[in-house]
Amino acid sequence: MSGFSVLLPVYAGDRAPFLAQALESVTTAQTRTPDQVVIIVDGPVGADIEAVLAARDDIDVVRLSDNRGLTDALNEGLRHCRYDIVARQDADDISAPDRFAVQIPLAASGIDLVGSDIVEFDAAGEGPVRSLPVAEADIVRALPLRDPFAHPAVVYSRAAVAAVGGYDGPAGMEDYWLFARMVAAGCSCVNVPRPLVSYRVDAGAYARRGGWDLFVTECRLQVRLYNLGVTGGLTMARNIVVRGLYRFVPPSLRRCLYRGVGLNYLFRRAS
Repeated sequence: MSGFSVLLPVYAGDRAPFLAQALESVTTAQTRTPDQVVIIVDGPVGADIEAVLAARDDIDVVRLSDNRGLTDALNEGLRHCRYDIVARQDADDISAPDRFAVQIPLAASGIDLVGSDIVEFDAAGEGPVRSLPVAEADIVRALPLRDPFAHPAVVYSRAAVAAVGGYDGPAGMEDYWLFARMVAAGCSCVNVPRPLVSYRVDAGAYARRGGWDLFVTECRLQVRLYNLGVTGGLTMARNIVVRGLYRFVPPSLRRCLYRGVGLNYLFRRAS
C-alpha cells in the first residue's frame, strides 16, 4: 500500500468547529487513514483554533510567522509532506468516509492528478452536486473554458506539482493555473464521477466571487492560459467577456448561474 499525506491550510479567518470536523473527516472517519496530516498555519490564529490543533497528536503542524496567503502556505506545506501522494483538504470542508479508499489507489497506479465531484452545502445542509469532466480527454477539452477540478477534492503527485513550479499566482485562481500547467505538461488526470467532498458555502460566498479585483485576476489568468497555449485568442476574449460579466452580476444572480445550468451553458464549447 502506498503512503500518502494530507495537506490542510488554516488561517485566522477559519472557524474552529469546522476545522475540527474537517480533521475528523480525513482521519478517524476515513476507511483508509492517511500516513501523515500536515497542517500549515498561515499566520497567527485564535485560541479556539489553537485548542483544536493542541488536541490532536496525529498531525504535523507547520507555522508561518505571518499570513502569506494560500499560494505560499501550500508551497510551504508541500515541502513538509513526506509522501509523493498528497491529498488536499480545506479547513471547512468534509471528506466522504471512503474518499481516500477511492482516490489513493488511482494515484498509486500512476495518475498524477485525481479529483472528484463535490457537493455544496449551506447552513441548512443543502446544496447541489457540482459534476466535473471525468475522462482525461474531457478534462483537456474543458480546461480552456473552466477549471476542471475542485481544489479541495484533489489528490496529486507532489513530484508532478513541483515539476511545473508548484503553486503560483494569480492569487485566488492559483489552483486553476496549477492544474492548467499540469495538464499542459502531459500529467495524467481523472475525476471520480461522484462527490467525495462536501464543500461548505456560507452566506457571503457568492458576493466574494464578484467585484473588480476578481475581474482583474480573471484577465491575468486568461493571459497566462493564452501564453501557455491552453487557449487561443478567440477563446481568451470569450472567457474575459463571459467570466468577466459573471463578476459583476448581483450575488443572487451569480448564485443561480453557478448552481444552475447557466455557467454550464455559457462555458460549453461550441460544437
